[in-house]
Amino acid sequence: MDNCAGGISVALKRPRSAVQGGLFQQRAANEPTRKPEGLSFDAQPRIPPGVGRSAIESRPSRKSREFPYSARMNAPSILPASDDRTRTIMRTAWLAVMLLWPVAMLNYLDRQMLASMKFSVMTDIADVATDANWGLMLGQFKWVYAFLSPLGGFIADRFGRRTTIVCSLFAWSVVTWITGNATTYQDLLWTRTLMGVSEAFYIPAALALITDFHGPRTRSRAIGLHQTAIYVGVMAGGFGGYVADAQDFGWRFAFHAAGIVGILYAIPLAFSLREAPRAVAIENAASKSEEPRASIRAVSRELLTSGPFLLLVACFTLPAIAGWVVRDWMPAILKEQFGIGQGMAGVSATLYLTIGMLVGVVIGGWMADRWSRITPRGRAYTSAVGIALLVPALFGVGNAGTLVVAVAFLAIFGLGWGLFDCNNMPILSQIARPHLRATGYGIMNFVSISCGGFADWGFGLMRDEGYPLNGIFAAYAALALVSVGLMVWIAKTLPARSA
Repeated sequence: MDNCAGGISVALKRPRSAVQGGLFQQRAANEPTRKPEGLSFDAQPRIPPGVGRSAIESRPSRKSREFPYSARMNAPSILPASDDRTRTIMRTAWLAVMLLWPVAMLNYLDRQMLASMKFSVMTDIADVATDANWGLMLGQFKWVYAFLSPLGGFIADRFGRRTTIVCSLFAWSVVTWITGNATTYQDLLWTRTLMGVSEAFYIPAALALITDFHGPRTRSRAIGLHQTAIYVGVMAGGFGGYVADAQDFGWRFAFHAAGIVGILYAIPLAFSLREAPRAVAIENAASKSEEPRASIRAVSRELLTSGPFLLLVACFTLPAIAGWVVRDWMPAILKEQFGIGQGMAGVSATLYLTIGMLVGVVIGGWMADRWSRITPRGRAYTSAVGIALLVPALFGVGNAGTLVVAVAFLAIFGLGWGLFDCNNMPILSQIARPHLRATGYGIMNFVSISCGGFADWGFGLMRDEGYPLNGIFAAYAALALVSVGLMVWIAKTLPARSA
């Protein structure tokens, strides 16, 4: 071994020849060895004094060290990147979000319209009859949607996000059009059931596709931008009361029009939307060892034995119980509490709530991405701040004496919801490996929306029985307070500093 000036130990090997004897070998043996410039093929790091070679050679490489999945999320990029390549990837990543934006908007427009048209629909279809039946119909959609969400997520993980998204959009748009032809309560139950089947496949696939494209630096903002489409859909659906009251249109026209728009948009979406390249998805996951072909039993076992994932499911569910009631029942609540028309009630229940959500999702996405550069717990802390805002908002809505006060607290609820909502999938991405994310979000939807269905049905029963509104909303506020503690607990399971 010869020690070079640069502190690098270099071992020289003589060139090997097919002829083991002869003139070449003899001349090579007689020539003095010369140190090449730079490193030879066998360059080794200098061994510090007092450290044995076995200690150096047995030290595990960086790639082979085992870190918790969450600790690898902020690891350096594993793909060599140029400026041009980075710009191209980011353009494609943001294009995917923009293509999904109208889909998410239609997804919630179709749901919210029914809530804002409650009195017109019940007048036209008399056998709905009671609030309990109305709540059961809303719950029917949620139970089917919830039951199929894990399956939808698994299909998206197994067979591709793009195909799942396009087929889901086309199917629920057809069902939306059919809803406009319902004439009995049973027709409404069947159409809401089919709507639950068709829509269950979209959200897990869409959010997983976005997280495939977007790394930790932009993930919350990308999810937040997608969520703004949901809020715009809720707001647009709130105007459905005016459409239902208009003599030239009516509630059936609104469902026919929304269905046709969705069917037409599914065609260009099928040609424009792309899967994230596998290399990009792996790079954003900071792991090369992901296996996307696991069985549904193996996927479920890994998720359901993860403590942080189970905490996230609970934290995702408790605020959503109040969230579903606010979305589905608030137009009717405002109309009955303050004696306003169906159109004004629908707009008052959704417009200011949605503005708060839009502001919250922008602030929440920016804050979470910035905070997560300091600590991986930043997204969970941002979400906890948002859930904490729901507590006074729910108390305020339940005790509001005027429409202005009720609307103000709805705006606060929206602000908190935006901070919370844009970080659920990014937090899941810190807990679950990439090929588990859509399935994981499907399981979260299953639990959350199942409980939301019971909340809708239960709220209708309580209203029929005359339970006070402030007591009901106080119970929802207590659930949100528990969820704040759970989110802080989730944050504590993540590393305090990036690996």
